[in-house]
Amino acid sequence: MILAATVTRPSFTGALFAGSALPVAIIVLIVLVVWYVAAIPMNAVLSQPLIDQAGGGLANTLSISWSLPRPVLPAPHQVMAELWNTVFTVAPWRPRSLLYHCWVTLSSTLLGFMLGTILGVALAIAIVHVKALNRSLMPWIIASQTIPILAIAPMIIVVLGSIGLTGLVPKSLISMYLCFFPVTIGMVKGLTSPDPMQLDLMRTYNADASQVLWKLRWPASVPFLFTSLKVAIAIALVGAIVGELPTGAQAGIGARLLNGSYYGQTQQIWAALVAAAVMSSGLVWLVGFIERQVARAMGAKP
Repeated sequence: MILAATVTRPSFTGALFAGSALPVAIIVLIVLVVWYVAAIPMNAVLSQPLIDQAGGGLANTLSISWSLPRPVLPAPHQVMAELWNTVFTVAPWRPRSLLYHCWVTLSSTLLGFMLGTILGVALAIAIVHVKALNRSLMPWIIASQTIPILAIAPMIIVVLGSIGLTGLVPKSLISMYLCFFPVTIGMVKGLTSPDPMQLDLMRTYNADASQVLWKLRWPASVPFLFTSLKVAIAIALVGAIVGELPTGAQAGIGARLLNGSYYGQTQQIWAALVAAAVMSSGLVWLVGFIERQVARAMGAKP
């Protein structure tokens, strides 16, 4: 006699908590509430005379604090309105479009990310195969990240500008400088992750260094590589934005931040920050998507 097993399906609430949608929505809601509340005291210097003029009261306090033309801290709906006006109501090739500035920053981010990945992987392979470099080069790689990027970025811009390199290349090199470090560290860890018994087995097969690299070390390092790339792509975006600040650039997220600070347009500043955060999240998601496709191609179970 065969007894049929009863399958219990999770409840709707349980399914929500099991996924990430509900926790993320709760965090977003908490951030919005704190943001709206914080805007009231932050804007009090500008809003209080208008509130007193309107006769006071909670309704006047909220409406005035959340609708100032140049607030210290704009309310979330003001930032969303700025995003709508600069993304959907302006042609994307116009300098007033936020998409135009996002593309300028994104182009230098991707170029710097590609250069940083190539440099990081090359350094990791050299460090793993030449023991002297592990002792001599690795400390300098670590020490390079102790230099504040805000201090070194103007130097890079000035030096490269003196030899005629302006625009995309200096910003990309700043992104490369920031993002090669996690790639190098992650790949060194990944390339040295194979078990010693596996390395001994490759030597038993009389495999040379290149065969050990491509048939053993490289496949073992792929998870470490993509973990590092997720960090590197986000840092590369930060480097591209920082690279736009000392140049007085006319385009890019950094240029939007500078223009907003010059003219007191805090909505423009916050809209640029939100756009940068969305762009960074999208790039990290894209790297994760490529990671899943590569893992599936390598035979990993979904």
